[in-house]
Amino acid sequence: MNVLAEESNAAIKQLNPYVYDMLSRMGKELFFPRGILTQSAEAKLKAHKINATIGIAKEKGQVMSLSAITSPVGGLEPDEFLPYASSFGLPSLREQWQKSLFEKNPSLDGKCVSLPVVTSGITHAVSTFADLWIDPGDVVILPDMMWGNYNMTFGVRNQAEVVTYNTFNTTLTGLDLEAFEKAMRDRAATGNKLITILNFPNNPSGYSPTLAEAEKMAAIFLDIAQQGTNVVVGCDDAYFGLFFEQETMKESIFSLLAGSHERIVAVKLDGATKEDYVWGLRIGFVTYGFSAFSQAQNQDLGPLYAAMEQKTAGCIRGNISNVSHLGQSIVLKAMGSAGYLDEKREKFNILKSRAQAIKSVLEDSAYQDAWDVYPFNSGYFMCIRLRGVDAETLRLHLLNTYGVGLIAIGQRNIRVAFSCMEEDEVKVLFDIILKGIKDLKQI
Repeated sequence: MNVLAEESNAAIKQLNPYVYDMLSRMGKELFFPRGILTQSAEAKLKAHKINATIGIAKEKGQVMSLSAITSPVGGLEPDEFLPYASSFGLPSLREQWQKSLFEKNPSLDGKCVSLPVVTSGITHAVSTFADLWIDPGDVVILPDMMWGNYNMTFGVRNQAEVVTYNTFNTTLTGLDLEAFEKAMRDRAATGNKLITILNFPNNPSGYSPTLAEAEKMAAIFLDIAQQGTNVVVGCDDAYFGLFFEQETMKESIFSLLAGSHERIVAVKLDGATKEDYVWGLRIGFVTYGFSAFSQAQNQDLGPLYAAMEQKTAGCIRGNISNVSHLGQSIVLKAMGSAGYLDEKREKFNILKSRAQAIKSVLEDSAYQDAWDVYPFNSGYFMCIRLRGVDAETLRLHLLNTYGVGLIAIGQRNIRVAFSCMEEDEVKVLFDIILKGIKDLKQI
């Protein structure tokens, strides 16, 4: 094992050996290399005469550039987006995002979390999480209504076994917490490490837990940890902030889990992708929330977090090297602009109004025999459970006959992305879906 990996591992073991035990084989062996990177950093500070270390081209003290590339980018100087960014991410962006986490999650007040490490979107954050914590053959517990790409990331890339539980209760009024608890406790009884992902607002259902549901889930994890099982929880908060109803929890479950027990590893996977409507910029973050092994008051978690940030940056360095400097600079500049929060509030209200319009339209009794509506209160999506027709057959019929595109999930579920619809299209859409169902039942 590389000596730098051993140094990081020693720091982790000293503050919380359970965290070390939970790391995957790759996670234990990952490190952030020194070598050229360290020498270049030292030269940047001290080479006042000539610096011939960095693998970029420079001209007259500035980064070399083509006006054909730089001219479309207004408001940023070439040096602000053309050079490589650090594998950790821009320091100022990491600090700004961490500050925003505390503002958006008041339950983090008084807790210590890591400085976020920048990833190339949230998919990359999820993949980095998997590399650090999941070994081939490990079991990853997920809801049956889940983002399909989890199968690719966990099952194919990391060769884990994906086990699912029922997402919603039989009355479709909320989460099936009995199924959730059984899945978690069954795994705790058969292995010494429980790994799961909580994705809220959920893709595909558009549901986020109430505060009572979230607290119950956190309490289950805490009890399992207290019984002696190591718990790794990835909080996929891709659609964070888009909470449309009063009773919906407005924070990430990460805020309840971070620092709650020495056997709980809480990892927040989020980003600007949906929160700031910048899907193509590919800016995500990985943030850790641990507790020290000793549970001592005022325990300095700095060395533990530093070690994990180095391993995470090493994972990024060995995969994509670093994240788009341009994307990071744009997001950082936006977060510091005067109208940033007002603009976000405006877009939030548009999406909330669409969700409310769907709820209003679906109260029409004309639809009640055609489908059941899964609970939704947040995010981009909502789902219906079809009665008497196959989802894929209906999807193709609607597409080919009426020019309407929807997503079929399994045999019975249809996902509607109201994020990309106009409000006046809502009733039109569901009337067409109903007509399509009637067409198929007449065949």
